Parts: sequence; C-alpha cells; structure tokens
Amino acid sequence: MSDAEELPQEETEENGETEMEEDNNPNYKEVENMQQESKEDDTLEEGEEREGKKEEEVEEEEKAVIEETEEKAGEAKEEEASGIQEETTVEPQEIIKSTISMEKLSTSSQSTMSGTFAKTRRGSESKHSLQSEGSKTKELPRVRSSQLGFLDLDEISSEKQQVSSLQRQLLGELEKKTIRMPQDELGQEGRDLEPEKGKRGLDEKEKDVQSKAGISKESLVSTTSEDILFQKEEGAVYPLTMTWSFGWNSSLPVYYIREKNQRVLLYVCAHSAVIYNVSRNNQYHLQGHPNVISCLCISEDRRWIATADKGPDCLIIIWDSFTGIPVHTIFDSCPEGNGIRAIAMTLDAKYLATISDAEIQVKVCIWKWTLAVDTPACTLQLPKEYGFQKYLTFNPTNNKELVSNSKTQAIYYSWVSRNVLICFKCGDYFFCTHQNEERETLAHSAPILTEKTFNKLVGKFSQSVFHLNLTQILSATMEGKLVVWDIYRSPSSSSASLGAPYIKPCKLVHLQKESITVLTTVDSYIVTGDIKGNIKFYDHTLAIVNWYSHLKLSSIRTLSFSVTLAAPPTEKSNYPPDCTLRGDFFIIRNLIIGTSDATVYHLTTDGTKLEKLFVEPKDAICAISCHPYQPLIAVGSVCGMIKVWDYEKKKYIFSRVFEKGLGVQSLTYNPEGALLGAGFTEGTVYILDAMSLENESPEPFRYSRTSVTHISFSHDSQYMATADVSFTVAVYMVVVKSGKRVWEYLARLRSHRKSIRSLLFGVHLDNNEPRLLSLGRDRLLIEYNLLKSHKDHLEVLDIHRTDQGSYPTCMVWYPPLTKELFLLICNSAYKVKLFNSTTKMCRKTLLGPAYGSPIEQAQVLPVKTTSELQKRYLVFINRDKVGLQILPVDGNPHKTAAIICHPNGVAGLALSYDGRYAFTAGGHDRSVVQWKINLSALEAAVSLGGEDLTPFYGLVPGGREGKFYRELEDYFYYSQLRSQGIDTMQTRKVSEHICLSELPFVMRAIGFYPSEEKIDDMFNEIKFSEYVDTGKLIDKINLPDFLKVYLNHRPPFGNNMSGIHKSFDVLGYTNSKGKKAIRREDFLKLLLTKGEHMTEEELSDCFATLFGLNPEGWKSEPATSSFKGSEICLEEELPEEITAEIFTTEILGLTISEDSEQYGQ
Repeated sequence: MSDAEELPQEETEENGETEMEEDNNPNYKEVENMQQESKEDDTLEEGEEREGKKEEEVEEEEKAVIEETEEKAGEAKEEEASGIQEETTVEPQEIIKSTISMEKLSTSSQSTMSGTFAKTRRGSESKHSLQSEGSKTKELPRVRSSQLGFLDLDEISSEKQQVSSLQRQLLGELEKKTIRMPQDELGQEGRDLEPEKGKRGLDEKEKDVQSKAGISKESLVSTTSEDILFQKEEGAVYPLTMTWSFGWNSSLPVYYIREKNQRVLLYVCAHSAVIYNVSRNNQYHLQGHPNVISCLCISEDRRWIATADKGPDCLIIIWDSFTGIPVHTIFDSCPEGNGIRAIAMTLDAKYLATISDAEIQVKVCIWKWTLAVDTPACTLQLPKEYGFQKYLTFNPTNNKELVSNSKTQAIYYSWVSRNVLICFKCGDYFFCTHQNEERETLAHSAPILTEKTFNKLVGKFSQSVFHLNLTQILSATMEGKLVVWDIYRSPSSSSASLGAPYIKPCKLVHLQKESITVLTTVDSYIVTGDIKGNIKFYDHTLAIVNWYSHLKLSSIRTLSFSVTLAAPPTEKSNYPPDCTLRGDFFIIRNLIIGTSDATVYHLTTDGTKLEKLFVEPKDAICAISCHPYQPLIAVGSVCGMIKVWDYEKKKYIFSRVFEKGLGVQSLTYNPEGALLGAGFTEGTVYILDAMSLENESPEPFRYSRTSVTHISFSHDSQYMATADVSFTVAVYMVVVKSGKRVWEYLARLRSHRKSIRSLLFGVHLDNNEPRLLSLGRDRLLIEYNLLKSHKDHLEVLDIHRTDQGSYPTCMVWYPPLTKELFLLICNSAYKVKLFNSTTKMCRKTLLGPAYGSPIEQAQVLPVKTTSELQKRYLVFINRDKVGLQILPVDGNPHKTAAIICHPNGVAGLALSYDGRYAFTAGGHDRSVVQWKINLSALEAAVSLGGEDLTPFYGLVPGGREGKFYRELEDYFYYSQLRSQGIDTMQTRKVSEHICLSELPFVMRAIGFYPSEEKIDDMFNEIKFSEYVDTGKLIDKINLPDFLKVYLNHRPPFGNNMSGIHKSFDVLGYTNSKGKKAIRREDFLKLLLTKGEHMTEEELSDCFATLFGLNPEGWKSEPATSSFKGSEICLEEELPEEITAEIFTTEILGLTISEDSEQYGQ
C-alpha cells in the first residue's frame, strides 16, 4: 500500500445515490483485511434520466481528486500496488450486436491494462502478479496464464485513457466492489490497471500527473489489430519449440474465425488450440493446458476463445484471438480433478458456463471471467440420472438462460439473483438489514421425456438450441426429430417467490428421416446437419427453406458460419434459389463444415463452391517415420491411412488408404529412402515404394497373427526384421529371381517371454555384415546369427540379461564418442546403461532424465557435417513428454530438457535427416507435432548449471556444505583407517583414494544398499574406466568420482514402501486383517533359495546384527573378526507372520514416513 493515507472511497448504491465511507469505519477495515472479496454492482438497469446528474458528480469528484493528487505527488513514494482490483460503475448504454473493436478499449480497470497478469499455481494456491509491458517480457509458449484484470465488454471507450499509478495510490479505490490480491506477488511494478473516469479525456493536469508517474505503454491486447497474430516472429528461446501440428481432434468443433482479409480457422490438436491461417498456410498455437483439451467455445465477434481440459490440475483459459495472449486462467475449476466436459460463452462474451466431466457429481458453473475471479458466480449440482451433459449453449439475447442436453435429458437453466437478508443480535435486540449484494442462484428445469409423452419414439438427443422466437427450445434427436419445449417465465413484475422459470414439452416434429447430428441457428434460419452429410435450413415455423444434399459428405460433426454477412446479390452472383413459391435467392453466410471422417470443408454459398481444406486421420496415430535425406514424413493411422507431408513447406504430398481392417501400427524408411516398410494391426507387413506408396512386392507378408510393433532395415537394405505383440521376431531378406530383386520371408522366432521393446540392426566391425538384436521387457538382450539362419530357422547367437529389478524400455547405438562401441539401454528405474557392443558387459550406469516417467523411446540426433560428430545429442520420449539429452551421458541433470507433447501418451518418435526437427505421434489424440530443436538454448542451460561437480552437489541434501556431504567425507576417510587396520601402531597414510573393495561398505554406510549384481557393475565401471585408453585396470577411487558413482547408481527418488509392498503382493498371502503377509518358514526359505540367495551362516549373521546380538562393528573391524555370533534362534526372534510394515520397521529398523505409507498403499 502507499504511504499516503487512503482517501475515502466512493460507493454507488443501486438507487443512484452516492455515499462517502470514512476511513475510520471499523467495519470497512475488517472488510479491507479479508483475503479476497468479490462483489458486483450492476447499474445497467438505471434510467437514463440520472445520467446528467451522475456526470456532474463525477466531474466534481475528479477535480477534487486532481487537486489532492497535485499536493501529494511530490512527497509520495512509489510503493507496491495495494493488490485491490475493482469494478467501476458502468453508465447505462445501448447493447449493440456488432463486433467489438479492440481499438476502442480504454485502459480502465474494467476493459484494459498496460501490463499483463501472469498467474501461476504453487500447491493449492493461485497467485497473481503484474508484469509491466515496458519491460519487454517475452511471451512463453507454456505460460499458464496472462490475465486482463477487468474486461468489461459493455463499456468500450472511444478514447484511450490512463491514470497514473501514483495517483491511484493517493486516491485509494474509487469503486464499491473490490477483489484483494496477494500483495507479495505484486512486486515493485505498481498498478497499471486504472479506474475509468467516464468517456471524457483527461484534462491537462491529469496528463501532467500521468507523465510524472511514468505510465508504461498500452496493452497489446487493447491496441492490436486482427492481423498481428501472424505477423509475430518468435525467436527460438527454448530447446524444443512447437512449430506445426498435423491432425486435429475431429470430436470437437472447428470455428470460422475470420474471412474478410484472410481465411482463419480455430480447432484443437491434443492439448493445444490451433489458429490456422488457410490463406498463408500458417499456424499459431495456443499452449498452456496440461491435459488434452476437452471442449472450447468462441465469442460471437470471434475475439475471445475459451478452452478447457479434463484431467489433473485442469484449467480454463480465455485467449485473445487477435494476439494469441491468454488474458485469464481459471485454476481449480474442478477440485475433484475430473475436468470440463462442456463450455459456452454469452453473446457479449461477459460470462462463461461450464459443465464438469464427473460421473456422480456433475457441476454446472457460471463464471464472470471479465472480473478476473477464480470462483464461480453460482453453481448447480446435477444428479447422475441426467447423464453426461455434452452440449451447452446460452440464450443469445438473455445471459441468464442456458440449455444443455445429454443423450437422454435436456435441461433448461435460469440464472436468478436474490436479495440477501442479514440478521444479527446486539445485546437484547435483533437487527435485520438488506445487503447491497444480491445472491445469485442457478435454477434448472429438466422434465422427463418418455415415449408416452408423445406416444412416439423420440430418440437420443444430439444438440439443443433456443428457438428464434426466444420463447421455445429445440432439441434434435438421432431419429431425425425435433422436440419443442415451451419456456414458462414469471412476469417481470412478479416476485421471485413465485418460482423460477421452467420448460414443458410442447410438440414433437418429425423433421427428416436422417439422424440430426448438428443443430444451430444463423441469421433467421434454423440449421441442421445430419448423419448422411446433408445441411438443411428452416425458417422459424420449421418450414424448409433450402438444403445442400449433393455435396456427398460423411456425417456432419460441426458447422461454423462466417462472422461476415453474406454479400447482397448482384448480376454476377450465383446464389441458389430457395424452396419458396417466389424462388428468392437463398443468401447465407459462407461456412466451415467438419465431418466425422476428420475432413474440413469450406462452402462458398455464392455459387455453392465446396473446397476441401484438409483431411486428417480419424483414428489413433501410432506410426511415423522421416525420410533419410528428404524433408518428408510418413504418418500412419489405425484407420488405415498413410499420409506423406513435406514438413518444411507444410504441404501434403500424397497418401494411401488401405482396405478396412488394416490399421497402420509401424512405419520405417530403409536407409536409401526408396522403400517404406509398414506393419499393420492384424499382422500384415507391406513393403511399399516410398514415392508412390504402391506395393513393392506382389503380395504382402502375412506371417504374424498379431499387431506388428517394430520394423527395421539393415544398413545395406538386404534384411528387414519385424517384431509383433506375440513376442516374435521375423526376418525378411532380398533375393534375386529372374534378374530381379525381390523380398522373401526367411524365418521367425518367439524369442522373448514379454513384449519386445526394441529391434535394432547393427554392423559387425570385422566384416561389415549386418547384425540383429532385440530387447524385451523380460530383461533379455538377444543377438541373432543372420549368416547361419536359413528358411524357417532363425539362429540365436547369444543371450544376456540387462537388468535385475527394473526392466529395459528401449535401446539405441551409442555414437562413437569413445574408442569403445556401446549399446545404450534405458530402463524403468530412470537409468541409462552402456553395454559393450561385443561382450555385452555393463560398462556404465548413469542417471537418466527423470521427468515423471522413464524413457520409452530414444534416438541419436543426426548431424549435418563431420565437424559436429564430436558433439552429439539424444532425443527421447517418455509417457507424455519429449526431451533432449546432451551426450555423453554423465548424470548431470542440467544436460537434459523436456516439454509435454501429448498428455494422454506419446506413441512414436521420429527425427529429421538434418537434425533440425523432432516429431512425436500422440496415439489416440490423433495428432503429430513438429518440434524445432534449438541446441544453443540447451547448452546455455548447462552453462548456467555450473561446471565440474557443481551440478552433482545439488543432487544431495544440503549441497556441498550440507550435513550429508560432510558425513560422506567422514565415512570416506574412515574407510582408509579401516583398510589400514584399526589397532595398528604404524604411521597412517592419508590418501585421496580408497580401495575399490571398500566401496560397498561406504555405500551402505550412507544409506544405499546395492545388490551384489549392482556392486559388480560398479566394480566393472571403475576397473575398466581407463582400460581402452591405457590398458590398465583401476583399483581405487577418489571422493569426487565416488560421489558420481553413488548418485548415478542410487534409486533416483530414494527408498520407499512401494517396492516392498509389491514384493509382498507377489510372494505373500492375504491374512485375516486383509494385509499381504509371508509366513516365517516361507520367508527364511525365500532368503536361502531365491534371487541372490544367502547361506545359512550369512543369514544368521545378518539377523544377529539387525537384532543387536553382535557387538558393534562385528565383521567390519579386524579386531572382532573372531567373534562367533551365528548362534541365534530365528524362531524366537522373528514373528510367525511377517507383513511389509513388520519387515521394514521391526526387522530392518527403518522409519516409515506418512508419505511412504500412502505411496505404498
């Protein structure tokens, strides 16, 4: 708050009178101290006869304010903004149904701002911060929110006005209703949102104060034109930047945004909304949702876009379509985490309505988004019997009425305001008073409709709209009928106690034979789209006026009419005649048509010209592959379509649709780029010509009965291998017959017990012959002997196990950065392992990228020149992200970066031949996203993370100076004493190294308990670290190297109960208390016979130590090595029944945190 004393605040009552509220009012101070308070004062219904009086009052108030401001301007300091947002009184004015020009927006607290509100989420809190536009802050592609403080779309000033931050601090708040914002987020930037002083310009004194205060320039949202969106040139400031989206969510509508100068569409692709300029072939992506967008809507003037998603941390974001800026974000709209199923916006864009996507508690909310509030104005809980409400719309002339429908229930809503009566006791007296605020409630009417209602079959509802006469509602059904509902409203003079408005079914109109899928209104027509691709127009009496039935379209999913009115007919016009007896021209706006086969058309009504804009896959996309030396990408869908794009020109080249039942599951170009291998969901394998998609072989191969998940070609294109869901590897080879090269089946083998994760060809270093390897989730790495394989016999060369507890997820050839050739294998424990390509020995274990889920696919980024061979990068995907990793991998967390690409799961990864782009397939979201790779941004992040051990110190609690590292140093040097003998009297030799044999003891001392196999991997990693270069083995390790080994080998998220619970779930039985338990005899037997089993002596020794029966340091110190502590009766020490909790707390002596217990459960 400003140091200057706040002036009294002006409040405007509903009767038009003004009252001055004293600063010393205790009730006001209590209200001022509240965290957040939102009130609404709507004066639009006041009579125009009071406008003159109010303007005079405003003028007098302004003059007094300006004089007071000039007196205090010299001594007032620039302080933090008070954090109070307000809503000013709006003068009555006529509501005009035309497009709102943003050039007329004034910089008032209701309509504009000179900065941008950025809203972030930390935990369960949502905070606001104000950023000055003068600071030239760059817009982030993944920005959560950027709010306009108050956008009152009724009050648009013709002159741009500003009031200084200094004046605002001195004046206090000149409004009745306030919303308090957290002050700690406002910083030193002051407040740029100013109260509007009416429609008159500032006088010279106000302008002088404004110039002294240093007001920043006006908001981009308020000053922009329609063309600025595609004039932006955003620099690549992130390692991965979305540049193009292939495909669209055909379950959601396509909107016609603009047509006058250029044709612009709006549609959804995965978790981004895409504004597509058809004329320029450009895309602008509205990024910010953490989940796949579930619904969207747009204002009547096509200026404001609202998008919502469903899933954890779901958001509702309102965007400015002219600039692409998110002006407001609503967090926690669904605390249950279900998300939003339907959304609608009023004609004047002041209010939003949403319906949650819940099975039990469906919530309908009304949001006053222009007030920048995060709580709904009113809510309504719907019973689950109403079904999933999938369609929602407002009454175009009354913001207080809505209609929605599920397949079985149509619901009419009325938004009612009621006065609040407050009663309180003071001593022996009771007082009652009317609060100025009106309590808003949402009432609904949902009559049950059965076949007995009209004695006819009604059918399932598709969409509902308000009739053109505004006294009825129309609901379309899948039987081609319209249900007409009459709206019964209370007279305006009646009391609210008479009840809320309601609807009753009036009649059932059999409109057509075809199922109606779309129902909307435009101008004076009621428009339907049906399952046969017909579009029909009816007048207000439901008499048909015209129809389009010759377009030969599939089922209509969406219709969107241009905001531009149709041009009046001229001599050159070619409008079709309507169906009336007069045969007048049927003049209607141009429209966009979206169909069920994921095709989007543009219909020019003058001349009935149908233009196909784009055709995308209508089913999941799981297969993508980039051409090895041309800018082409092949995209395969489960619907049987293979589509090839030029990803530099963003141009569709050619496609092929296979017969029904053939869904594309995998695609791969051969190294020469002449062939394209395609694997299908029912097991068929095609070899296609890469430039025509025609069959290369006469008949496809049908040797598999299940989906073909992997296809790979050898470096010389002599072999092709496939893997399917049945854990089978099949090999095909080229043979010469009659002077022609043809492909033939060689052999197949069911070599794995679980799913095959990678199928990879390599090259033998000695003879340049191809080698084939497969990696399965069964932890087996299998190499095949192609030279000894023959017809129907696939020879196995060797088998190696890659992991012990975790399972491998993918495999690639590690680039030749060293003399030793490696296979890089990622596993489910977030580790990256390097295996010698010849001996299959694990040479290194390193901490991989940890972004919520393990790496699922990885590819080495191609290079364009030989000078780039020594600096290589890895591109990877996990469950929902795509990322970059700088090679060589060393466990440095700053060498990786990732971004969400497909929230519902990534199905495929491909890289361009020049290493400039990465492509990700989204599976069921039916999209492919192109990402531009900016390596310099990643290198900059690495340099900021520090050099040498600095990044690794940040991975331990407390860092370099913390308690943990100090203890590690103590254990490290104590290990030197221990290795030299505790009781020796000789001179101690202090060194910077410890013997390799001491490594397991120090690891266990600091809380990491590796298995024997992991200890062997650590020994091999250290022993052979310099062997290729020097030919010598290493038998000691220093503290910095020890720290790296520890950080790379330990579990990335520490120890928790999850793994122990999983083990007991597998090995135990359910006891009388419902918990998994293991009997004592079985427990001891497992330790002696399974896994890295123990001897009886080791078992007794371990339990004696755990139960404190051995002296301290037993078998760790040479002085106590002769102690005999194996005599222990385990039957007496161990309980008869062992659960996971007993094993952890009573036997191992570990403490279970609450988080671990919940995680385990």
